Amino acid sequence: MTSLDVPTIVLMAAISSGTMAIVLLAAQRSFPAGVDGLGWWALASLCFMVGRLLTWLRPMPLPDWLGVLGANGALFLAMGFCLAGTQIFYGRRPSWWLVHLAWIGGLAGLAWWLWIEPDMAKRIVLFSVIYLLMQGALLATIARHGEHHFSSWFFGGLVMIQVVVLGARAIGFALPSTDPNALNVTYLATGNIMSLMLAVGFMTVAIHRLQTLLEQRANLDPLTGALNRRGFTEKYLHEVARMQRDRQALAVLSIDLDFFKAINDRHGHGMGDKVLVHVTGVIRQALRATDDVARFGGEEFIVLLPRTSVELAQLVAARVQTLLREADGGVLPRCTVSIGIAGQDETGNGLDALLTRADLALYRAKAEGRDRVALASGELTSSQAPAAAAVAVSAAPG
Repeated sequence: MTSLDVPTIVLMAAISSGTMAIVLLAAQRSFPAGVDGLGWWALASLCFMVGRLLTWLRPMPLPDWLGVLGANGALFLAMGFCLAGTQIFYGRRPSWWLVHLAWIGGLAGLAWWLWIEPDMAKRIVLFSVIYLLMQGALLATIARHGEHHFSSWFFGGLVMIQVVVLGARAIGFALPSTDPNALNVTYLATGNIMSLMLAVGFMTVAIHRLQTLLEQRANLDPLTGALNRRGFTEKYLHEVARMQRDRQALAVLSIDLDFFKAINDRHGHGMGDKVLVHVTGVIRQALRATDDVARFGGEEFIVLLPRTSVELAQLVAARVQTLLREADGGVLPRCTVSIGIAGQDETGNGLDALLTRADLALYRAKAEGRDRVALASGELTSSQAPAAAAVAVSAAPG
């Protein structure tokens, strides 16, 4: 069986890089906002393809400015676009100064040791050092901003391999006792494959980001950004498991805007949507970082309060109403909310029963005048007598 020689590997790497550029461009067009940098990686793959093709054609009578400077310049730009695309992906400002310094300074040095003081070993050392610095910046970006996930570790591991290979190549050519041919063959064999693998590594983190975004969107209300019923159920099940383990209680608030239909009828549904977004923000201000708010449709919101007694839930409900009254909605119409409260301990009957009890308390708050807080039937606080278990707790000012 005939083994693959280096020129064949270089040609295959060029073809693969061109193919990967098409894949990345297709991903850029189909992936949603939030998965950024794919276009720069597609451009990097095209530059890799150009650089590898010029390297493969170098045995032909190409002029030095094209065969040497053109090939290496394309590879410098490819690595720069990889770095910039990764930084954009992680929401960082691209280090364009480093990219331009690398390819301009690199080409200037290569031109010096190509025409002024011809020295192939120094050209290889210079290329390896510049490439190593850019790979190091890429690795630092992944290490600092990458998620603790297999995709980031895989991507970072591929870059680390490149760093090791480039470091060995630079040191090897700087030492007179090293066999340069063996080092060059090793670099060309691994480097051409790794240029493709780096794009694969970036695609793994991009696909993980896509999965995360899709999961988040599946759990969020598109208008307000609050959880939807599916997301709330997942949060509730997670908290119930912890509640049963730690023997702690939780509470929910069932919140409904008062006279919301009148707001829509008088000001239009567009204004009604703005009111919903405004109310969601006000509710969030009253909550802790561990609490969650969900929109169950229309003007109904449910708040999950882990490790919270009914007494504390009453304070949260009163704070929601106070903040809503004090909030400056600008041109938005003023609005109030009615709130029903239900609590659950480790012996509770599940989410449906809990929400039903909270909704019944909400209906009572509505029936008793709106802009009120009511406790679910059977909920007792330390300040209440048993006969007052089902009375509404007025939260109206004054």
